[in-house]
Formats: sequence, C-alpha cells, structure tokens
Amino acid sequence: MRVAFLMAPKGVEQVELTEPWQAVIDDGGEPVLVSTKPGKVQAFDHLDKADTFPVDRTVAESTAEDFDALVLPGGVVNPDALRMDPHAVAFVRHFFGLGKPVAAICHAPWTLVEADVVRGRTLTSFPSLRTDIRNAGGTWVDEEVKVDQSAPGTLITSRRPGDLKAFCAAFISEFRG
Repeated sequence: MRVAFLMAPKGVEQVELTEPWQAVIDDGGEPVLVSTKPGKVQAFDHLDKADTFPVDRTVAESTAEDFDALVLPGGVVNPDALRMDPHAVAFVRHFFGLGKPVAAICHAPWTLVEADVVRGRTLTSFPSLRTDIRNAGGTWVDEEVKVDQSAPGTLITSRRPGDLKAFCAAFISEFRG
C-alpha cells in the first residue's frame, strides 16, 4: 500500500504527520511525503517549530494514480496553504474522482472543502470548521472518527490529535479494504 501524505512546506501539526506515517509503516505500507514545493516540510507542535521532514515528491510531479490512498494531516497553517494551491486542490480532488480512500484530521478538511468533495458526505473535523463544512454541503458530526463510505471513495476524518489512535486504526482498516 503506497500512501501519499500531502503537506504544505510549513505548518503541519507534527504529531498528525508522524503517528499516521508510523501506522502506515507498521502496517507494511509505504508512506510518501508529497508537498507543494521540494526540499523540507517544517512541522509544528501547535505554535512552536518542531522537526523538519524531507519531501519525497512534489504535487506537480505526482498523480493520484501513483498511490493507493491519501492522508491529509492538519495544523492550522498547513491546510490553509494547501487550499490556496490549485495543484494541491486538484491532487485531492483526483483521489475522489478515482474512488480512492482519503483520510483527513483536524483542520485538514479545509482542503476538502476547497476541492468541493464534502457535499453529501458526513465528516468530522476540528470544531471551528463545522460551519465551513456545512456551507460546503457536508454534514458535520462531533465524533472521534467518522468513516463515510459515500461514493466516490471512502473518507475517514477525525477532530484533533487526541483522536489519533482511533483515526489511525480506522484509516488503516479502510485502506486495506
């Protein structure tokens, strides 16, 4: 299982990258860090700079066909930057067009809203995105993890870092299926 982790060059919440990344490795999969720019991604621990991570591929040189699934880690800055990048938005939309599973945590559904893929779906997120999701035609729920199997593709979402254990278990199960 080859899994794309899409991130902007800065602003990803480190634990929302590292725990899902490790879950993919532990399941025998291959995580690939895809970003809008080459080089490194600067992660954060809430508002404080944390570690950097090397970019494996840029979104411009990647397609959804290259991967089996997509993970969108959160952080506030990361998805806000991604939703302003047309290549990143098209990359996300392409996964849904192919019916491939997508997992998003915390603020990451902002990118899903911009990609116009939440309409008719039920999902969760950090609570401050509730109105954005509803305005985009989705149904927001306050649950630890939500798996929506509406066509096309499966969408797995969680609210915050405290939900990571359930989030990782749910997306690994869905990605295998």
